[in-house]
Amino acid sequence: MMKNLHTDPIPPALAMTLDGLFHERARRTPDALAYRYFNEAQDIWQDLTWSQMQQEVMRWQKALARESLQPGDRVAIMLKNCPQWVMMDQAALGLGLVTVPLYTSDRPDNVAYVLQDSGARLLLTGSAEQWQAIHDTGQPLPELQRIICIRDVTHDNDNRLCPLSSWLPENVAEPPSPSHHDPDRLASIIYTSGTTGKPKGVMLSHRNMLENCRSVLQSFDVYREDRFLSFLPLSHTFERTAGYYLPLMAGATVVYARSFQQLQEDLSIAQPTILMSVPRIYERIHVALRAKLADGPAYAARLFDLAVNVGYSRFEYAQGRGPWRLSHLLWPILKYLVANKLTQRLGGSIRLAVSGGAALPPETARIFIGLGITVLQGYGLTETSPVISVNRPEDNVPASVGTALAGVETRVGANGALQVHGPTVMLGYWRDPAATRAMVDDEGWLDTGDVVRIDPAGHIFITGRIKEILVLSNGEKVPPAEIEAAIGADPLFDQVMVAGEGCAYLSALVVINEEQWQLAMQEKGIQAAWPGSLQHPDAESLVLERMARQMRTFPGYARIRRAALLIDPWTIENGLLTPTLKLKRPAVLKRYAEEYRKICGTKNLFQ
Repeated sequence: MMKNLHTDPIPPALAMTLDGLFHERARRTPDALAYRYFNEAQDIWQDLTWSQMQQEVMRWQKALARESLQPGDRVAIMLKNCPQWVMMDQAALGLGLVTVPLYTSDRPDNVAYVLQDSGARLLLTGSAEQWQAIHDTGQPLPELQRIICIRDVTHDNDNRLCPLSSWLPENVAEPPSPSHHDPDRLASIIYTSGTTGKPKGVMLSHRNMLENCRSVLQSFDVYREDRFLSFLPLSHTFERTAGYYLPLMAGATVVYARSFQQLQEDLSIAQPTILMSVPRIYERIHVALRAKLADGPAYAARLFDLAVNVGYSRFEYAQGRGPWRLSHLLWPILKYLVANKLTQRLGGSIRLAVSGGAALPPETARIFIGLGITVLQGYGLTETSPVISVNRPEDNVPASVGTALAGVETRVGANGALQVHGPTVMLGYWRDPAATRAMVDDEGWLDTGDVVRIDPAGHIFITGRIKEILVLSNGEKVPPAEIEAAIGADPLFDQVMVAGEGCAYLSALVVINEEQWQLAMQEKGIQAAWPGSLQHPDAESLVLERMARQMRTFPGYARIRRAALLIDPWTIENGLLTPTLKLKRPAVLKRYAEEYRKICGTKNLFQ
């Protein structure tokens, strides 16, 4: 248990701007631990205090000032999460520049498009090789005047290239005097994922993100003693606001994970107290737990289910929605035997976990909450800085995305979609007034496009997406996301996309897990090699049977009647996922057009 906790939020009215927030934090707690990161060159973990970070930011700001940039010019950052990301961001913001975050995992042609569209004048990247891949796309970037590389440049075929070691000056003696106090000026252009086309640049002001952090901190406490583990890309708005600016406002420590592959080890090292993550991470842990139980003795699975059932019953009782039961007396031993194992997988110190970015499957939420982890599901958009709503520890309805943040107004539009108004709504889309008008009306109400219902207590339930509702040939309207989440909880399916627009029934495209498939075939007594066994006459029936098992509680019209079994994963690199790991539905349908025609029976699907 954490002891001697201190809350120390910096109010937006005092900070004024995001760089003002940073310098106020350095003034308040100069010797407190700000960031911990792994120094690859020295092969050790290193710490930075707020005072040390401020000194570094001043060095970066002096270097930027030499580049003859003007307030409003764009500076792009293409780094994995690290202190240097923060240093460049804060240095740029302090000079009135606008930061443009880029995904290191994105395709070079997409990165080149963002650099060109934003008119970036300077790019900070990890290596000359990353820049070369962008350069090789042939995209003209006439406004880009400088490329800074964290690693030393081994070849110099572009006079714009400069290694960080020679770009940074010596230490600067005095902190800069803030010269830009306007909280409503543009702070960042964040490009949306682009699931259906080219990404659009969302313009967010200093006030947008400061107010979002303030409202989140009114929803649950974050202490100076808290530790965050940062592993979602800082180019993702959720991580940028909730995993960077929010702990900065609260004075908490951020530990940078080394990689997704080392995440389990980094959780043990960092021992975070607060975890900000997308559902996929929680789902992976859930699936791994189920797979391990399936390989173990039957009593272990029964004990696990008992722990979840008792734990969730205790949760419902604590929330005032259920009675006290005699079985609750079993919790101390169930916690020792079962629940503590999940806690240890998350580092052993988690007191709060927040899920955002997509819908958290109900069964996954039930597992975590039942095993004693406080999971709060939230909801938002890049265009809203990003958090719109979140559950509270004392008012947690896991099937919902919580209630609106303080200062955020919500209503349901004529089309059934959630509309939002408040200080966190974006300034608009970069150089795209038509798209801005389509998203935000004259009174400042933003249409999210997400179909919702709101209960009397204000809890928001996402029921579908205007553009992702499948309309069957019989007129039945089906939101696919919940079905996909239910099917995806079975470890047999690595990835799932439900389809059926204009068809008489629902079908699914599924990427099969090789190891789980071989186990399933053995259980059926079928001997066949991978991947040839996917063509076995009983293969589709086996898959549909497993899907039906996952969808027992769904209405009849949601039944999956056909399935295409695939082996190649959908990735960012092959253009089927966005950098935020959202599914590009049109791209998947186009890639597997022939397979889909066979299971849907529609001949002219793409004409």
